[in-house]
Amino acid sequence: MCAAYGGEMEFIMAENEKKAGQEDVSLLDGTLLTKMATGGAAELRANADAVNNLNVFPVPDGDTGDNMCMTIESGVAALQDLETDDLATVMSALSHGMLLGARGNSGVILSQFFSGMANGLASCAKADVMTLGQALSEGVKKAYEAVMTPTEGTILTVAREAVAYAVANLSAESTVNTLFSDLMKEMYASLQRTPELLAVLKEAHVVDSGGAGLLYIIEGFNKALNGEELSLPTLLTPQKHTQGDFSSFTADSVMEYGYCTELLLQLQNSKVDAEAFDVGVITAYLQTVGDSVVSFKTGTIVKIHVHTMTPEAVLGFCRQYGEFLTVKIENMSVQHSENTQIKEEATPAKKYGMVAVCSGEGLRNTLTELGVDVVVSGGQTNNPSTSDFLEAFEQIHAEHIFVFPNNGNIILAAKQAASIYEKATVHVMESKDFGAGYVGILSFDMENDDATALETSINAAMQSVSTGYVSPAVRDADMNGVHITDGEFIGYVGKEIITSKKDANEAAIALAEKLLKDGEKCLLTVFSGKDTADEETLALENALLAAYPEVEFYFVSGGQDIHLYIIVAE
Repeated sequence: MCAAYGGEMEFIMAENEKKAGQEDVSLLDGTLLTKMATGGAAELRANADAVNNLNVFPVPDGDTGDNMCMTIESGVAALQDLETDDLATVMSALSHGMLLGARGNSGVILSQFFSGMANGLASCAKADVMTLGQALSEGVKKAYEAVMTPTEGTILTVAREAVAYAVANLSAESTVNTLFSDLMKEMYASLQRTPELLAVLKEAHVVDSGGAGLLYIIEGFNKALNGEELSLPTLLTPQKHTQGDFSSFTADSVMEYGYCTELLLQLQNSKVDAEAFDVGVITAYLQTVGDSVVSFKTGTIVKIHVHTMTPEAVLGFCRQYGEFLTVKIENMSVQHSENTQIKEEATPAKKYGMVAVCSGEGLRNTLTELGVDVVVSGGQTNNPSTSDFLEAFEQIHAEHIFVFPNNGNIILAAKQAASIYEKATVHVMESKDFGAGYVGILSFDMENDDATALETSINAAMQSVSTGYVSPAVRDADMNGVHITDGEFIGYVGKEIITSKKDANEAAIALAEKLLKDGEKCLLTVFSGKDTADEETLALENALLAAYPEVEFYFVSGGQDIHLYIIVAE
């Protein structure tokens, strides 16, 4: 049933036979975990397109494979310079890297699964199969906690059923190899059952894409366990740092703004109780030597950001408690943009700030004109990471930051970033599409001093809007009673396919008719995509004005990918 795994189970297991002379492993250490994580990332990367293609909607927006790839690759990248075989240290670094690199709902769930495992292995230099089983169970628990309303038939189900099966089969004769072999075997079986649990999968004749991505990762784990060498040489090559313009800082310059100092500090049990350490000790010190302080602890790793005149003092203080995984120190007088940011931070924080996500120059300009402080580039097929949101928050000097993800697959990453950020109260508005976010931002009342009341009013405004999309179909399908032919243009609202037409404008007109049918909507804003010709948009405008003279229309060149039109009905 799964396009990625069309063969029999015996074929998959044959792919994971041990190399000659390869012995089973009784204890997992950090060195082997690094190989397994690299193998998992490599296997998923090799099959990312197959996972992307397990998209329920027949439109070119499948990105689950890419999101999960970037999530686990971010974790593997964090292991590059880690020279230790201590399992807890490696697991913590892997988890933290995935946490910051998590993209899309499946990526966030994946990062939380590994975060739970890291918690379960927090005190282990090495782990036997019983301990690994408990850690996997902790991973499932934390993955479920990441989702407010868990849906069965997804990656959550595949992880839960596979871990339960593998743990139930543990015995005195079990090894790390047999544990992960059982895990993969049941993961495959669980994946085949997902269409029976989720009707939309059954209708589209696909299995869950997130579950398939997880299966590929575990298959890579098994290959590494059985002696196969898998690597990610091109993906893990650090990006070249583009040298800035240093001409503004000469031999006669005076240091005015200090240094932007960022650290990843691995707490050391030889210096402090790493698990029980209170990060507030570091935060309090940083506030005495600088500003723009951010410090938070994930497992036994502390992330630190501070603007200070004395980075050497920060390094000396922090090293009392651990050793550095990464250090970045930049002269803030060199970059004009950073100079501007520091000047802003010297003034009192404003009450409200806004962050929104979109793709397309026209959409970006629209949101900026409406008062959005930072527009994060992203959307369908390009979901921003947790780290992207944290960087956006850093650019805003406000007491409250309101975030508009504008895509259902981006909300979890935004919430994960909000749970980490400490310099402001972050409100994630659950705008599942661009239209909801657009109207929510339009309704933003900067004069409302009550942030909670403001959040309530924005939510009410977002509930009153309907958003439709026109996109090209990439395969034949039958959904919601609509026959779809590859190459046609489909119009849909939420998860409901409204129409499929040979002409994009015909699909847009049918979609507008659906949006206006109840008589409650009297304003339509149409955002045209980057692949929509101006004459096509003009023809659509004339057709809609003629058909609905009582309705107010606005046409905007959005420049978005994938969607030829986004139609927002108010």
